[in-house]
Order: sequence, then C-alpha cells, then structure tokens
Amino acid sequence: MRPLHQDARALFDAAVTRADPALALRQSLKSTPAVAPAKGGQTYILALGKAAAPMMQEMLRHIPEPRQALVVTNPENLTDVPGAKVLAGSHPVPDQASATAGAAAIQFLSQTTPQDRVIVLVSGGGSALIVAPATGLSLSDKTAVGETLLSSGLEINEMNLVRQQLSDLKGGGVLRQAAPAPIQAYILSDVIGDDLRAIASGPTVSALGDRAAARATLDRAGIWAEMPSAVKIHLSENTPPSALPEAQNTLIGSNRHSLAAMMEQARILGWQPELVSDHLVGDVSEAAEQILNAAKAAPMDRPVALIFGGETTVRLQGDGRGGRNQELALRLAQRGAAELSGDWLFLSGGTDGRDGPTEAAGGYATPQTWEAIASAGADPAALLANNDSYAALKTADALLMTGGTGTNVADVQVFLRRAG
Repeated sequence: MRPLHQDARALFDAAVTRADPALALRQSLKSTPAVAPAKGGQTYILALGKAAAPMMQEMLRHIPEPRQALVVTNPENLTDVPGAKVLAGSHPVPDQASATAGAAAIQFLSQTTPQDRVIVLVSGGGSALIVAPATGLSLSDKTAVGETLLSSGLEINEMNLVRQQLSDLKGGGVLRQAAPAPIQAYILSDVIGDDLRAIASGPTVSALGDRAAARATLDRAGIWAEMPSAVKIHLSENTPPSALPEAQNTLIGSNRHSLAAMMEQARILGWQPELVSDHLVGDVSEAAEQILNAAKAAPMDRPVALIFGGETTVRLQGDGRGGRNQELALRLAQRGAAELSGDWLFLSGGTDGRDGPTEAAGGYATPQTWEAIASAGADPAALLANNDSYAALKTADALLMTGGTGTNVADVQVFLRRAG
C-alpha cells in the first residue's frame, strides 16, 4: 500500500507539470502564432514573472533574427537564457533589484518603432519583480505599500488594483511604454478566475479600477492611514487615465488546467476524485472550514481524493515565518486531529515552489501532525497564533519542499482518505 504522502505529492507534481510554461506556450503558438515585424523592423520580446525564463527559451525557438530579448524573473528561477538579457527582481516585496528591472524594461521598450513587433510573456509574480513607481512616488513608498498589502488580508485582485495605480508599467503601462509598436502577449495565469487585468497586475491590459477605487479599497481594509504620504496624495488626485493602445492577449495556462491534471492523476492512482472548489479564496481560517466540511461530508466506504484550487490570504497577527499554504496545512492539522476520522492526509502547495518568504512550497497535515509538533517540545497553538507555520511544520517534518518549479498557477490542495 503506497503512503498517502507519496500519492499526494504525485497529484501536486501533476499540477505543476500541466502548468509547464514552455509546453503551454508551444501549444498556444500553434493556434495563435507570433506576428512577424513589418519590413525594416525587428521583434522585441519581454518576459516577466516566475515562469519568464522557460517561456523566453521556448519563444526564442520560434522568432528569427533580428530580435532583442529581456527576461525578468525571481532569484530562485534565475538562469541563463542564450540570446536574452536576464535580470532578477525581488518577490513578494519589491526592492532595488525590482526597480532596476523596471527601468531596464522601460528603456528596452522605448527603442521600438511602428515597424517593430513586441511580444510580452507574462506569468505570476510580475507585480513585485518589476516595478516603476509613478511620478512622485519612490521605491520605498512602493515597498511600504507592498508590505502592508501582503499583511492586510486583501485578495489578490484588490492588491493588484492598488498596485496598478502606483506604477508606470502595470495596468496597461507596458502598452504605453511600447507604443506605437503593436503588442502580442502570451499569459500564464496565477489568478483564480483568470482575469487578465490581475495577472502580474495586468501589464498589457486595462487596469482593474482607477485611483478612487484604489483609495476606497485601502479605506475599506482599514489601512489607508498606513499609506505613505506621497501615496495618499497620488491616489487622491482624480487624474483620468490616458487612452490605452490595443494588444492581442492570449491565455496559455491556468489553475483550472492543473486541477484537471490532478483529477486525472488521482484516477490513475486508484482514487475517486472530486473537484470541490476551483475558487478557494479568502482567509485561511475560512478555507480550512470549507475543506473540513467537505472532508466530513465525503463517503468513508471508498478512497476519496478531494481537490481544491485557489489563492487564500493570511491576516498577520504575529511576526513568525510562513505562507498561506503552510498556515492552511497547520490549521487542518489542528482541527483535523479532533474532527476527522480515518487514515487521511492533506497537502497544500504553491505551484511556484515557494510559499511566502520561505523555501517551502507548502505543507502537509495528517492526524498525527499536531501532536508531533507538541511531542517535539514546541507549542503548536502559540506558533499558529504567531503566524509561524514554517517552524511548526518543520518540527513535524511536514513541509512540502520542491524548489523553484519555473511556473506559477496559484495554489492547489488535495485531501486524501483511504476507504474504511
């Protein structure tokens, strides 16, 4: 009998494989090929996000010279791409490297002419990896906002709505920087629901809202007072946005595709899978409740694999280390030990291989995990209250460790329980 841990990891790996950026781009190019530049022009290729390197490697196989290429990705996925300049930004909070990458992207796009063609390869993480503060704002302003947003409990679309209004590259900013050259974008979605305006904060599409909407979002979240003064001034100006150049945007992969791959892999391994939710969002405590309710309602007389996908949020109350997937697993460990019966295991992981500011992709929970933490001399309840899920799960050898995967289509979860 295979260990539950082994099958859960196989399902997670199936999700990551289905989100392989090179394969997804290759398939998309068959139906939506890149348009050649006009006579006398060349192709400019800009790749942004955690999957930028493999997407660029694949695209370069399809684009003849003359061409220029720039890659901006996260340090974990940094690799040489022959024929392209490669830079690393910072994630999840931007730093000077992100600002340097933003300046490089603007300079790169400023060279284009009407005869050129621009291809933009977009994947998750671009919001932090490449930043260009709007006029009147500094990098420290952007960094302060980013840190506050990540601890606010706001959903990703709400965070990106704010980020777009503070940037010269987000919310269609790349289109403006590249004008008048036409743009094609190939987009790997890490956003639940696949709203192109929210993926990497929408560099090639319209913004999610205006400055007034961003201001209202911050006010509703109770964090307007925490904004730097320059940001308050900027968002209080009712400046209408300029007209946005057109672009051809193509979605090449998403969380939903990965969930389908998990379902198929579960069947191959002999499980009877059920896709419970492809929209697991909101606070991790609410997500844990939803997963527990589904597990309690699932039949006990057959092997069950409950599949979830989404992107939860964590409202920080302490100063510990962890991420939304690790905290979700720790909450399942706490409540599942008392509320669930049978031989079960839960896995929650980020498909990019990194959960929050840690090297773990997520975590596991079993009926024994909570007690294992306590038996090792740690206080699991105190660690959870301090948002220190990484330390708690590490103590129980319950971290999901994958390394950088080179892709990102948000998070996936699986609950496995044997029959009986």
